Amino acid sequence: MSDAAAFKSRFLQTMQARGYIHQITHPVELDAAAAGGIVTAYIGFDATASSLHVGHLIQIMMLRRLQQAGHKPIVLMGGGTTKVGDPTDKDGQRPLLTHDQIQGNIATIKGTFEKFLTFGDGPTDAVMVDNDEWLSKFGYVQFLRDYGVHFTINRMLAFDSVKARLDREQPMTFLEFNYMLMQSVDFLELERSHGCVLQMGGSDQWGNIVNGVELIRRVDAKPVFGLTTPLLSTASGQKMGKTVGGAIWLNADLRSPYDYWQFWRNTEDADVGRFLRLFTDLPLDEIARLEALPGAQINEAKKVLANEATGMLHGAEAALAADAASRAAFEEGKLSDGLPTFEVPRADLDSGIVLAALAADAGLAASRGEARRLAQGGGLRVNDIQEMDANRTIATADLVDGVVKLAAGKKKIVLVRPV
Repeated sequence: MSDAAAFKSRFLQTMQARGYIHQITHPVELDAAAAGGIVTAYIGFDATASSLHVGHLIQIMMLRRLQQAGHKPIVLMGGGTTKVGDPTDKDGQRPLLTHDQIQGNIATIKGTFEKFLTFGDGPTDAVMVDNDEWLSKFGYVQFLRDYGVHFTINRMLAFDSVKARLDREQPMTFLEFNYMLMQSVDFLELERSHGCVLQMGGSDQWGNIVNGVELIRRVDAKPVFGLTTPLLSTASGQKMGKTVGGAIWLNADLRSPYDYWQFWRNTEDADVGRFLRLFTDLPLDEIARLEALPGAQINEAKKVLANEATGMLHGAEAALAADAASRAAFEEGKLSDGLPTFEVPRADLDSGIVLAALAADAGLAASRGEARRLAQGGGLRVNDIQEMDANRTIATADLVDGVVKLAAGKKKIVLVRPV
């Protein structure tokens, strides 16, 4: 099916029109199921950190589209699978977290989903479950006898997630090798307990998803489906959400609403339309108008993207505050309480801090070396004055209205505040 018009269900029409679909295991059957009643679908999220990041956002938005189309989303938290670690796209084993660390991460992640989904007991309300509830109860022999018989080593070695790791001559532990079995059992458990018939995920999960589909069709003789979204990269080829300053976290304590707004505002021109379709609820005709804006006017479309994406995660008030702070700082040259701040001990500022070190510590550069290169290229400013000597010291005398305003390029500002 090459276009949205070929689908009959509102769900797949929307998914296709907005650019979410990469692969579907049984498109005609899934379309008929989605057109004929409520489809229950899930996506799994491992709890490897205390926050999800922008790389997870497309998966969250897929669940949002599902619910908007009148279907039921399941958020599966990987309390069990996180103990093993997904080997996909990794050259080494993920650090093994304790049960308490994993549960702590789940506790801080949960709130993110409530910004995008409606939870409750209704037929299309979202629910959240933790696969540790069943995975940790299996006995080893029982697990192997019940499920190991349905998987061949030959087939598992052929999957891209395994083959690519071995082709790079990177070791894969037997622990990690079991991950795809565990993910398949998750799907089976959700099919039996919640009537779940669809697993969604990124295209790197295709092999794991197909395994689950085939396991259920073989064991329970039920028609279930898999759907993947394209792995997202920017127009310049950079992995979505990866920046010089690190991951774009979704939790406000790790990435401020202002910095989150700036991330979207700095979207490449060629990505604006695509990101508006994927990450906002704006109508498609309005998105078409915005992405067609000529020349510098495309910056207005980027601000709309930043406002919509930030408003969805942090609320409309935070988005408006970030927009106002950005306009004040970049277009009017004013300071604003909405700008990100970096606190330093007053004693350190009294004795002086090397600019390169301060810029790196404040997140304007990835390292001191990069800060020096930035300064040499004329990209560092102190209180709106270009500073090409990254070895100069920033001291109490540089305070203006109680802060030192540092800027990298035209898009990143931080206020250094003594405490």
